[in-house]
Amino acid sequence: MQKIQNYTLRGVFKQKNAFLHPKRYKMSLSDFVKTKRKAVKLTQPEFAIKAGVGLRFLRELEQGKENLRLDKVNQVLQMFGHEVGAVPQQKQAD
Repeated sequence: MQKIQNYTLRGVFKQKNAFLHPKRYKMSLSDFVKTKRKAVKLTQPEFAIKAGVGLRFLRELEQGKENLRLDKVNQVLQMFGHEVGAVPQQKQAD
C-alpha cells in the first residue's frame, strides 16, 4: 500500500469520542479520516480502492459509526501513516 503524504489539517473539530491530535487539535476519528481524504483530493470510492476497504465501510467510518473492525480502521489510517492507539483521557474542568 502506498502512503499518502503532504496533508494539512483544517479547523478544530469538537466531537463525541474525539482524540487529541499531536498538534493539539481535538478531532474525531471520522473527521480525521474525512479531512485527510479530502486534503489529498480523493473521492470516497477512489480512497476506498486505494486503502483496500469497501466503500460502505469507509462511509460508515466517516459518518462516525461506533462499532467498526479495528483492523479495517487501521488499514485506512495506514494510508496516512497513523494507527489506532491508546490516548490518555483529558480531565474535564468542573
